[in-house]
Amino acid sequence: MTTLMARSSHILIVEDDREIRTMVSRFLQKHGYRVSAADSARAMDKILPAARIDLMILDIMLPGEDGLSICRRIRADSAMPVIMLTASGEPTARVVGLEMGADDYIAKPFDPYELLARIKAVLRRASAMPAIMQAATPAILRFSGWQLNSVARELLNPENSRVILTSAEFDLLTAFCRHPQRTLTRDQLLDLTQGRAGLPLDRSIDILVSRIRRKIERDPRDPELIKTVRSGGYIFTPEVVSE
Repeated sequence: MTTLMARSSHILIVEDDREIRTMVSRFLQKHGYRVSAADSARAMDKILPAARIDLMILDIMLPGEDGLSICRRIRADSAMPVIMLTASGEPTARVVGLEMGADDYIAKPFDPYELLARIKAVLRRASAMPAIMQAATPAILRFSGWQLNSVARELLNPENSRVILTSAEFDLLTAFCRHPQRTLTRDQLLDLTQGRAGLPLDRSIDILVSRIRRKIERDPRDPELIKTVRSGGYIFTPEVVSE
């Protein structure tokens, strides 16, 4: 990411620990980002309506409303990228954060340069699909009444209403649409969507599939569009028409 791109990105840090909040703010400003900071959900809610935030760094343990609840609330009407911070390194904490809609996760204590790398990776995924997908993907992909627009990066349901997807969800659904009726392993899906650059968690693909199913399947517990292939991965079953 160039310095110019970094300067165009506005990051909101929601962290109640003053020392961490100050350290991360100064570090990111040093690397060319615009930064706002909040110590609680209440302070965050005052900032969001008044600023265009490109990415949020969100601590799980906050006074009042916790980070998981905040992430769930944000995901109800926004695809803004979220990286979660937590003092816990337990895999279950990572899974819960991803299930709430987070784009990535980093455990405290962390190296600021690792956080910077993750921010750059998430912003790249949010701003555009990987170059290989941009070059090969038609502008419009239609399946089972749904419409995926790779230029506007939006999904329309059969009633022509917009369905909000995070950048990670959009890229994964696009990968499925580009390879319909074909079994794709988890490793192949990681290669197609992230190029393995984001140090993905073991269950990240499974959790993203679960989140997409809740948005496009009639019954997510008995999926028809994205089926699990035992010991294989997943298969996107509908016919896809490109325009």
